[in-house]
Amino acid sequence: MQRIMELLDRTFNHTNILFTYRMPMPNTLDSKIVLFKGKQIRKIIHENEWWFSVVDVVEALTETGNPRIYWGVMKNRLDKEEKIQLFTICKQLKLKSTDGKMYETDCANIEGIFRIIQSIPSPKAEPFKRWLAKVGYERVQEIENPELATKRTRMLYKLKGYPDAWIEKRMRGIVIREELTDEWKQRGAEEGRDYEILTAEISKATFGVTPKEYKKLKGLKRENLRDHMEELELIFNMLGERATTEIHRNEDSKGVTKLKSDAKAGGDIAGGARRQLEKKLGRSIVTKQNFLKSAKKKK
Repeated sequence: MQRIMELLDRTFNHTNILFTYRMPMPNTLDSKIVLFKGKQIRKIIHENEWWFSVVDVVEALTETGNPRIYWGVMKNRLDKEEKIQLFTICKQLKLKSTDGKMYETDCANIEGIFRIIQSIPSPKAEPFKRWLAKVGYERVQEIENPELATKRTRMLYKLKGYPDAWIEKRMRGIVIREELTDEWKQRGAEEGRDYEILTAEISKATFGVTPKEYKKLKGLKRENLRDHMEELELIFNMLGERATTEIHRNEDSKGVTKLKSDAKAGGDIAGGARRQLEKKLGRSIVTKQNFLKSAKKKK
């Protein structure tokens, strides 16, 4: 238990050092979705800039019932009539669809979107350009000063009603998760399915349930599981992921099979600590409770 607590201390101290310099805009607050006049527009950071779903932009500007068909027709026109080589503007990037799965989607950066919307007859084009420029400027600011992304994320959690102590743990967890996925990427795992498998291994060993089962326990659907965890759940989640990162580095692991074995080992460390605490407390750490709702009830 003492070794486990030392690892937790290292986790908190280490992330305090990294926090200012590595904090990304997280996925946790639907940071990959923005709203323009009530319409959802998916976005993703690629090569240090925002790329937007072209189909979502088309839907927001045209209010067409079938934006995919509209974009398909528009692509043919741009190619044939306006002689625009779309492969120089658009890239196929994976974005989450309404069914929760990741699909390759036509995306364009701000410059590309500006070029595309010039060909869309819509009274919303000008306000959309101004909105787009603002979104892009915010990203530039965050790249130049990463602390702005950290402050913005903290503010969003604060506005949702989370207390400072919870926010601190959640933010540290984001950094730990970022470090872990960096390791996965460098060691041969692919974002998407591989990350899901590895995350499930850590969760199963730490809490006895996969993220999918955990969400079902808490009555969640598309919500982010970690945003609904109690503080102790966040702590053990951090411990499992941080332990896994340390094991990867210590053993210089390569390939999904070895990473999966490490993930279970890291989760087992956190799971063992969880069971010891549960025995001492006489209750389970894994709960169906939603932290934010529980906090409001206590008030």
